Amino acid sequence: MRRRNLILALFAVAAMGTAHAQQSKKTRRIAIVDPAQPIAVFADTSEDPLIKALFDELHRSGYAEEGNLLIERYSGEGRAAQYPDLARDIVRRNPDLIIAFTTELTLDFKAATTTIPIVGIFGTPVESGAVASLSHPGGNVTGAAIDAAWGLWLKRLQLFHEIVPKAMMRLGYLIRRASRDLWEAQGRPGDEFARKLGVTWVGPPLDHPINEAEYRRVFVALSQDHADGFMVHDDAENFSNHKVIVELAAKNCLPGDLPS
Repeated sequence: MRRRNLILALFAVAAMGTAHAQQSKKTRRIAIVDPAQPIAVFADTSEDPLIKALFDELHRSGYAEEGNLLIERYSGEGRAAQYPDLARDIVRRNPDLIIAFTTELTLDFKAATTTIPIVGIFGTPVESGAVASLSHPGGNVTGAAIDAAWGLWLKRLQLFHEIVPKAMMRLGYLIRRASRDLWEAQGRPGDEFARKLGVTWVGPPLDHPINEAEYRRVFVALSQDHADGFMVHDDAENFSNHKVIVELAAKNCLPGDLPS
């Protein structure tokens, strides 16, 4: 499912009383928190389809800045160690709703508050502990799962193998170190399936700060490891750096699987 379609459902489940937004005189406060992108990108004039869809849905629901809506924008600036402190600071400001990008930030906010509604955009929400189940998330966390289950990830891997058929394949995996650690803590789900396809994972994880220089470092390592291609994890930083990833893939003649 494309990210734009995911966003369109967010405010139907957010506890903000959208049905009466146009009649309400109360100003609502939303905190939008991204792990790495600068806050300037979160504007209603953005060309990013995700951000544009967010503001379109707010407007459709009767909310507008400089009217009945105040949006507080935050960036973790790629400093993962500071995410918990950032989450606690935002919670102390007591917004009506928090929109958090990535599983890691969602979990930090979940640990910081049990009362403020949190709309997370995450991968594998059940496996990570963000929600109890997809049908009954419980608690104060809801949102959109970019990768609802490992089964979808395995299907991507299978399709990639069909496109680049090799008896043995060396694949890089563009994934943040924290996400890789979570994957390993969960017992590396899907790894047995990968081995059956003859896949060997090569290359290092992405370390913070995740920027163009960091992607170039990882692609150099993939070249040195003689990678046959690469998979892209559903980390928000990878979506933010789509253009850099595509550029480096073309420069290195390396086929890749990028989530849409």
